[in-house]
Amino acid sequence: MLFNSYQFIFIFLPVTLLFFRLLGNRGHHQIALSWIVVASLFFYGWWNPKYLWLILGSTLFNYGLGVSLSERQQKSVLIIGVAGNLGLLGYFKYANFFVDNINLLIGHDIILDKIILPLAISFFTFQQIAYLVDAYRGETREYNFLHYCLFVTFFPQLIAGPIVHHREMLSQFAQDALHKQKARNLAIGLVIFIIGLFKKVVIADGLATHVALIFEAAEKGYAFTFLEAWGGAFAYTFQLYFDFSGYSDMAIGLARMFGIALPANFFSPYKANSIIDFWRRWHLTLSRFFRDYLYIPLGGSRKGTIRNLLNLMIAMTLGGLWHGASWTFVVWGGLHGFYLVTNHGWHEIKLKVLGKKETSTTILGRALGRVITFIAVVLAWVVFRAESMNGARRMFQEMLGVNGFTLPAMIDYQFYSLLVFLLLVVWHLPNTLEFMYKYKPGIENYKIESEPSNYNVFRFDPSSFVHVFFIILIALLSILAMQTNETTEFLYYNF
Repeated sequence: MLFNSYQFIFIFLPVTLLFFRLLGNRGHHQIALSWIVVASLFFYGWWNPKYLWLILGSTLFNYGLGVSLSERQQKSVLIIGVAGNLGLLGYFKYANFFVDNINLLIGHDIILDKIILPLAISFFTFQQIAYLVDAYRGETREYNFLHYCLFVTFFPQLIAGPIVHHREMLSQFAQDALHKQKARNLAIGLVIFIIGLFKKVVIADGLATHVALIFEAAEKGYAFTFLEAWGGAFAYTFQLYFDFSGYSDMAIGLARMFGIALPANFFSPYKANSIIDFWRRWHLTLSRFFRDYLYIPLGGSRKGTIRNLLNLMIAMTLGGLWHGASWTFVVWGGLHGFYLVTNHGWHEIKLKVLGKKETSTTILGRALGRVITFIAVVLAWVVFRAESMNGARRMFQEMLGVNGFTLPAMIDYQFYSLLVFLLLVVWHLPNTLEFMYKYKPGIENYKIESEPSNYNVFRFDPSSFVHVFFIILIALLSILAMQTNETTEFLYYNF
């Protein structure tokens, strides 16, 4: 079941929310939470019921180990838990990839049946690894099995994140106030959900056809031009952002309808003035996971410059592999690792040689940094989107003018105008969290650098006719787009 489907919006969500509120308002708090767990498992099983055993088995396994670690911090138990989770993820996500590469390397023909990737396995696996590590460190403990089940299965963030921390969620589940109907939470959540839905079904899905045509041409060796290559790369840059940030907005909005706050996953990443800044804004909860559970345990920046840069490369390359079992994802992760190493190296040069601080202080410096960062990100997205390295190579050849700078016979001015408009939007307009700033939409794992007054005209105000009209308009446009377009999965469902 998809957030952007009629079944979800007009049947599943209202029924789930209604029964949760009815049960909670009558004081049946544990039954109300149980109802959300059951609804979440139904939501997950809608895709493929036979994989319900997977998420249930994973939940039982990790809960038992977590209780054991909370009572006694045994490293052997932690190793068993982490190895078990990674083993499960490795089998379902990477077994075919490794077998194919072994066959290619040694010339054998090992046959392994195609393994279907279970939905959400990357997300709920990492979420529970973080729980086990935190339990081992003595930072969290949980003996309430119902709360833990809800932590793992809560349907707004189950499929594609955010990757939540145990300590962020369990305290919310235990609050009696969660079960008191608040029209404010429902209204705030609905507005955020509508914004995310519009991002997905109108903007992201509207770009999908053009993106597919260009990248398919690159894979099959069809002719396309310099302008078309850049158009395809920019279109995918915006498609991926509005698709995934749309999902994240919808997740935050849905959770808020139930009175639960989720952390943000995006905070205007294309406004970043450096690659370091980009990774403080893009997929925040995944970046946090790799920082806290891989980069810092490897030594972080505590063991000298060379070790720090090596740790960055390791973390980013594995982050690329997390996204999918393909060399394109490995290269994408390695490329961002190289970007980060270069960025940190430049900071070292400025600090030691020029005596300047890390961040640019001039408007021109920030603008130049933003342009360079954005182009670097676009180039990396080409590898991320390509189905093979050969397809990525052909895209780069056209984008770099290796085959000349010819223009297409017919230029779609409407399409390229849309790309320019979207660039202005992501560079200059506030994001959803800034738009809803006054209502504290989620857990504030982000930082709004501008004063609220700077964006007053763009702060949601329910008393403003313009703002209410805007929300109603994009809601109607989204419903119409769902009716006319084929319902599509979110891109991160594949990861």
